[in-house]
Amino acid sequence: MRVLAAMSGGVDSAVAAARAVEAGHDVVGVHLALSEAPGTLRTGARGCCSKEDAGDARRAADVLGIPFYVWDFADRFREDVIDDFVAAYAAGETPNPCLRCNEKIKFSALAERAYALGFDAVATGHYARLEGGRLRRAVDADKDQSYVLAVLTAEQLSRALFPVGDTPKPLIREEAARRGLALADKPDSHDICFIPSGDTQAFLGARIGVRPGAVIDGETGERLGEHAGVHEFTIGQRKGLGLPGPARDGEPRYVTAIDAATGEVTVGRGERLDVTRIVADGAVWTSGSAPSGPVEAVVQVRAHGGLAPVTVRADGDRLVMDLATPLRGVAPGQAAVLYAPDPERGDLVLGSGTIRSTAHDGAHV
Repeated sequence: MRVLAAMSGGVDSAVAAARAVEAGHDVVGVHLALSEAPGTLRTGARGCCSKEDAGDARRAADVLGIPFYVWDFADRFREDVIDDFVAAYAAGETPNPCLRCNEKIKFSALAERAYALGFDAVATGHYARLEGGRLRRAVDADKDQSYVLAVLTAEQLSRALFPVGDTPKPLIREEAARRGLALADKPDSHDICFIPSGDTQAFLGARIGVRPGAVIDGETGERLGEHAGVHEFTIGQRKGLGLPGPARDGEPRYVTAIDAATGEVTVGRGERLDVTRIVADGAVWTSGSAPSGPVEAVVQVRAHGGLAPVTVRADGDRLVMDLATPLRGVAPGQAAVLYAPDPERGDLVLGSGTIRSTAHDGAHV
C-alpha cells in the first residue's frame, strides 16, 4: 500500500512513519508548512511548523530511507483554521483549532492531494486506534487524541492510519531512540500551535480589535464592569474577569453566558453553569450512518475531561443530548464527542457534533 506519512518534526509522527515502513508499505514523508512566517513558530515546547521542525522531519525521513517533501498549506491553514478560530471567538464561542486542523487540513486538503497522487492512505502520529474502520481511544489515556479526530467521516477513517495509538508515549520515545531518530527526546508541543507566545487574548485582540461591552450579574442584572471584547471570555471562566472581588455572598463568579450581539458577558455562581441538555449540529457518525432512534452514549465536551452519560437523538445533522445529571463547562463552539456507554466498548467513538446551545431543566442558557 502506498502511504503518505504526515511528519510534523515530532517523535510521534516519526515513529508512525517508521512503523508504516516496517509494515511493508511504500512510504513517502511530507511536512506541512502551515505558517506564513515559519521562523517564528517555535519557542521551546510551544509552536510548530517552524524551520526547525521541517529540518527534524527531513532528518527522520533520511534515517528511515524514505522520500521527503514539504507541502505549503499556509493559505488553507490561515483560512480554515486561524480565521475560523478568530471568527468563533468574536461570536462568543470556544473553538478547538486542533480539531478543525484535522478536519480541514490533514484529512481533507492533505488527504485529497495524496489520493490524487495515487496514495492509498495517510498516516499520522495521532494517539488513537482504528479497528474495523471505527475510531477508538488510544491505549495511552493521557495522550488520547480521539476527541480531536471525531470529526472525521467513515470514508476519511477508512483511508487513515494511526500507527502509534496502541503504545504508551514513553515507549514511543524509547522506540525512537532505538531506531536512531535524533528527536526521541524532543519536547511535545503545547498550547495552540499558531500562538507560540501562549497569549491567546493578545492574539485575538490584535485581530478583532476593541469591542467594548458590559459584565452583568446574572442574579441581579447589575452592571459590574466593562470589557474590551467578548473574545476575552469563555463559558466557565473564573479568573481574569476584571471585577473587584467575589459576589456579595462571597462565592466566586464564573462566566455563565456570552452575547456577542450585545457585547454582554454574564457572570454568576457555579451552579448556573450546570446544563442538562446539549444541542449540536454538523453531526458525524463513525459508522457512516445515523442511528434510527435514541442512543445511549457518553459525551465528552473538552479534549481532556467533561464526560457524562447522555441519551442522544439525531435529526439530520442535528444532535439533541439529554443528560441524566448536570454537566459543567459546556460552551458553544466546542465539540461534543460521543463514545459507547458500556465498559467493554467505552473507547469506541460513535460520532460528534459542534455545540450550538445548552439548556438546564428545559431553559436555554
